[in-house]
Parts: sequence; structure tokens; C-alpha cells
Amino acid sequence: MTIEAPPLKTETSAVPCEETSQQEGIATGVNIRPGDDDDGWTVPPPVQLSDGSTVQLYKDGESLHAAAEAIRSAKSRICLEVYIFASDDTGRSIAELLAKRAREGVKVYVIYDSFGSMRSDRKMFDMMRRAGVRMLKFHPIAPWECRFSWRPFNRDHRKLLIIDSDIAGLGGINVGAEYAGSWIVKSSRPECDFWRDNAIGIRGPAVRAFLKSFARTWRYINQGGRIVKAEFWQPLGEGDVGVLASVPTAHSPLQPKLQEIFRQARHSIMMTMAYFAPDDALIDELARAARRGVRVRLMLPAICDVHLLVIAARSFYEKLMGAGVEVYERQHVVLHAKTICIDERISIVGSTNLDYRSIEYNLELSAIIRSNEFGKQMRALFENDVKFAQRIDPKVWRRRPWIDRFGQWAVSRARYLL
Repeated sequence: MTIEAPPLKTETSAVPCEETSQQEGIATGVNIRPGDDDDGWTVPPPVQLSDGSTVQLYKDGESLHAAAEAIRSAKSRICLEVYIFASDDTGRSIAELLAKRAREGVKVYVIYDSFGSMRSDRKMFDMMRRAGVRMLKFHPIAPWECRFSWRPFNRDHRKLLIIDSDIAGLGGINVGAEYAGSWIVKSSRPECDFWRDNAIGIRGPAVRAFLKSFARTWRYINQGGRIVKAEFWQPLGEGDVGVLASVPTAHSPLQPKLQEIFRQARHSIMMTMAYFAPDDALIDELARAARRGVRVRLMLPAICDVHLLVIAARSFYEKLMGAGVEVYERQHVVLHAKTICIDERISIVGSTNLDYRSIEYNLELSAIIRSNEFGKQMRALFENDVKFAQRIDPKVWRRRPWIDRFGQWAVSRARYLL
């Protein structure tokens, strides 16, 4: 089986997709196939950064298309770290491409999470191993498979692809049909059974930092020891790319860094977040930012694969909107993106959700990009989602039924378990 590689579209106009076309005027805003115009999104050009690197913003299945093209172009090394490596048509196509490149002499390294990929067919992974792909399973669920300590609650939620030392890709997108649509192979799923997500591609000197992150995770899995070995933190310095590869430790910089970023906001905060159930400190920072005049806008899911997290997020709406925060719920598709943009200058894109699992249980990876031009692209992307979202009216929200209030309160109290 080969991977189709149609060109990226460059011009779009919003029209309904097949499944929703019966409901006149409804479009999902997700890019499910090459040439599809449902999302109304124009692919932006890559942005040049001060160190000579470039960053490219991707939406939905375009990112897996770009990943497949990059894998084909690899000359010496491919590194892939992913939470879910599905064994559907999309996953098998990527697996066969990795196996092909390994047989051609390219060194291929794959890390996949044991829990995230537990439904995948083991024969697919065995096929890659026989072809010469070096594969590691992160924290096996079965205790007898563990070489070191059994840590079933700590998962590798990162998504990272590195080609040679020149290209890196990361974001919220796993390897599977719900993320790719028909960008890899023609999908047999219902046309709107897809997820809205984001990723970025980076070329140039900034890629070295992501290679260091991958290498640390690889050594941790091979050598065992404290999970902090898999942590990597490169703050924004003279360059325009920072890396936050967090691990679940008591001194993780993830939450303090997020609080610091929110405190530094002067004009705007735009956040698109799949799982929004943070602790009270982060909620307070967002509310304080809105009260001091920062325009804070949150894009949250109306549809989620973990419905309790929708309820948990809604438990904060009244407090946030009372402080002046604008809350939107993305309609029609499962929102899985995790992005933050501060003052249209500092952008964060990666796998990190604002929930307890991301902060206290998972390995996560996000890139921090400092660029006004890229920030404008992030704003355009947020505005594109606004077209397919419903803004929550504070007056209507305050009149919601008491049973909804109680359910939201109860779920929010137990959100650290989600």
C-alpha cells in the first residue's frame, strides 16, 4: 500500500461536508481531505525566525500529509514519538512507509505509548521491527513486560517527528484516521467523524533542541531510573524557539511557566484547548488578566471524547465570564487542538492540555514560538474556529438549570481524577 500525496490546497471557501450537507448552512470547519473547502482555511506561508529556522502552521490532516512527505525525504534518520499509533488504514500506511525507509538503510526510531496504542494490532509493530525499525514501548501496561518499575499512570502523550537533523514536527495529532481524514489514504469513516487539531513544522537550527528531547526519552526508556531523565526545557533566549518537554514531577516547570505567560500578557490571550480542567491558580490568572484589560478568548469543545471534561470546563464559565473572559464552544467536530497565543507574539503549540493529567501524570511536549508574524497566523486560525463556534452568553448561562450547576460542581471537584 502506498501513501497518496496530493498537493496542499491554497485557496478555500466554506461549504458543508457530505454528512452535514443535509442541514443547510452548516459546515464543520475541519480539513478532512485534499482539496476540500469545508474549513475556509488558507494554508499560510512558513515564517522565518531570527536564527534562520522557519516554522509552518498546519491544520488537521495537512500535518500528517506533510509528515509522510518528510519521511519520504529522510536521508539518514527518522525519529517518531507518538501517543497513539493506530492500526487503521492511516496507521498501517505510515507503518509501511517507515518499514520501507528502514529497509532502504535509513535509521528509524519509534516510541509509542503502551496505553495510547493498546488497541493497535501488534502485528503492525512486529512488521516494523522485522524491517529494521528500532521500536520502544513507553511504560508497558502489563507488569511482566516492564524492564524497570511499573508506572501505569504515567503516559507519554508527546507527538514528535524528526527527520535527519533538519525537520521537526509536533502538535496534538496522533497517527490515526480521525486525525488524517483522507490526507493519507481515502478514509472509509463517516465524513464528519474527524478531529480538529493543529501541528507545526520547523526547519533549521531550532530542530536540534527537539532531537535532544527525543534522545532523553529514548535513554529513559532504555535505562530506567527517575522519570525526570525525560525532561527537557529550553527557554526562549536569543533564539525564537523554546522547548517545554515536561514530565510529571513535583518541580515540573509546566504550570509555573503557564502562570508566568498569563501574567505577562498585555493585550490578548487566545487559547484553544481540548481538555480544560486546570487548577484554581490558572483560572485565577486568566480572570486577573481579563480584569486588567487583556482580551481573553477561550475556544473549548462542545464535543469531546471525554465528556466529563466538557462538564468540568463548563464549571469555570461563570467565574471566567464574570471577569470578562470570552468563552466559545467549537461545534460539529471533536476539538483536540492545544494552542495558546499571547499578545499575538508568543505562541505555544504542542500536546499539552490544561488538565491534571497533562500536568501531573503525562510526558508532554510544546514549542514556544516568539514571532509577530506567526502570532498573526495564530490569530487568523482562532478567528477561523470562531466561525464554527458558539459564544456562550453570560446572561443565558447564569439561568442554566440547577441540575447542570450541581453536575458541573461535582465534576470540577473530582477533575484531578480525569
